[in-house]
Amino acid sequence: MKRINNFLIVTILLLALFSCNKKKTEISDLDKLRNSNNTSTYPAVQMDSAQAINFITKQKVQELLDLSTLYLSGNRNTEIDTLIYSQMQSYFHRPDSLTFKKLFRELDSLKVKNVKVNSLQVYKDYYKKDTLDYAKFNVEYFDEKNKSIGTFEKNAQYVLLSTPIKFKKEFKFYFLNFYSEALKKDSTSVGVTK
Repeated sequence: MKRINNFLIVTILLLALFSCNKKKTEISDLDKLRNSNNTSTYPAVQMDSAQAINFITKQKVQELLDLSTLYLSGNRNTEIDTLIYSQMQSYFHRPDSLTFKKLFRELDSLKVKNVKVNSLQVYKDYYKKDTLDYAKFNVEYFDEKNKSIGTFEKNAQYVLLSTPIKFKKEFKFYFLNFYSEALKKDSTSVGVTK
């Protein structure tokens, strides 16, 4: 009997020990957004410049869309909303009052609560003598029940500005237009038309 009691006590202690294993805690989306800014670090994995630009652009698009949904879910008049809005403006080269109008209108009308960038492709467009950098991406919208609303194809124009620091050539990423339309080529040819 004493042997059975000792066996039961040891079994119960072992079960208690194994059931108390630590579960990995994941950082919430709010904490990720609170600590993100336009000066993120990137992995030390070697990438060619096209892969790096693609990776950075996808990350910036996702961060900006996450901040937008977080901003729209609030009252838009509290101190935290003001901080989120100013953080969103830091992603743009020259933000103005119309910068977020189209984005907010679309997210509000569809009642979007979560956004995921599925695929992204960067490309260059040539307009007159200028080279313009664009990102074409598919974005999936989700409602408050995390149910997919749909997938939409969007464009964003961006620029990489050189910021040399102590003999290092570094670039700063900024959006020029978000949810913009790619420039349309003029369909009329040069010359006299009758």
